[in-house]
Amino acid sequence: MQTELERSRFFPKPAIERVAMISVHTSPLAQPGIGNAGGMNVYIRELSRHLAERGVEVDIFTRREDPATPAVVEPRRGVRVYTLDAGPAAPIAKDQLFCYLPAFVSELAYQVYRDRRSYDCIHAHYWLSGWAAYLLQRYWNIPFVQMFHTLAALKNAVSSGPLESVLRLQVEQGLARVADAIIAANPDERSTIEQQLGATAASVCTVPPGVDAEHFRPLDRAAARAVLGIEPGRPTALFVGRIDPIKGIDVLLRAWQRVVADLSHQRPLLLFLGGTFQTGSGAPRPDDALARVIAEAASLGLGETIRFVGSRPQEELPLFYNAADICLIPSLYESFGLVAVEAMACGTPVVASCVGGLRFSIEHEMSGLHVPPADPEAFAAATIRALTDHQLRSHLQVGARQAALRYSWHRVTTIVARVYERVARREALHPCCAGP
Repeated sequence: MQTELERSRFFPKPAIERVAMISVHTSPLAQPGIGNAGGMNVYIRELSRHLAERGVEVDIFTRREDPATPAVVEPRRGVRVYTLDAGPAAPIAKDQLFCYLPAFVSELAYQVYRDRRSYDCIHAHYWLSGWAAYLLQRYWNIPFVQMFHTLAALKNAVSSGPLESVLRLQVEQGLARVADAIIAANPDERSTIEQQLGATAASVCTVPPGVDAEHFRPLDRAAARAVLGIEPGRPTALFVGRIDPIKGIDVLLRAWQRVVADLSHQRPLLLFLGGTFQTGSGAPRPDDALARVIAEAASLGLGETIRFVGSRPQEELPLFYNAADICLIPSLYESFGLVAVEAMACGTPVVASCVGGLRFSIEHEMSGLHVPPADPEAFAAATIRALTDHQLRSHLQVGARQAALRYSWHRVTTIVARVYERVARREALHPCCAGP
């Protein structure tokens, strides 16, 4: 752990001393791939860690989903996670949480008052947290920074399932106009925030999430495969993500069906990381969402070619990324696509839908392959090409690592801290808007 003297050698004393982060619907301590936990949880955790290393204290506020969760946890020096009571101490669907926001905000304000703490700014994550931050302005006269992570307008444009609610659409539009600053993960998202939601250009800054390139790094592929029990030379693909229709899992399975048919003599393997295996008496059982995916795979005759691993902690992910030849991301929409950058940081090429932030984080034919969204045939063709063309894959492996290094947390944290400082001084963000 760095001492105060060591930190001061690398970072000057910050103009911002303490930040309140709000993540109502999911705790940053939750493991990605389970329930609502995903890239946003990793983002909050990593940004908080890197801010704390610069001497900025970060308090994170989330809603209690489990009676056993401690009220306050300090996962690292300078970062505290408060779990607040608002509604039942149980998981609640995101679209049902809005009515509990006043109780959440009242509990938050009381907690801060009782601890006699104050903040330079608020950083809200997701639209529910943004509304909570807006309500907090009744108690605190400080600015708030909004990051949506996903936008209802963009999800509705591609979703074939239930649409996001009118309430969410309206709240996001309102937040775009009242937030002191908005952080967009990619240029397309920024354009939507400005043109459809009505935010002023001076209030929006494009800052992609980061990746820990020291943790996610190339390892010995043969050794990684040996640990996971994968035969040398067996074509292996990897999927990492929570089970959600927007992740394009149906596209993945239909595409994999063709891959298996075309490469049957090579016995291709798909590692599926996501969902939950419930433990108890007897063998682990998949939860309902994962069970549906397993059943669909079996109906397509893919049972022997897919290894369902469940979600895995961040500490173990580099092993899986390095064991795989390629990483598959068939999402219908991704604000950024953190999995893609984690895979690339490990030197693993990505085959991904050309949507959202994936259009910018992946360079086609350089660090991965872009595929039209919701097109199983095109996705299968690109997957087969990446698995069988060894010269192409070697080229992509080199480009993948180089591309991922642009997304260092050092740079991302520097830009976000600059956003905090400018809103605290009530200044326009331009020209701090900058991505890799």
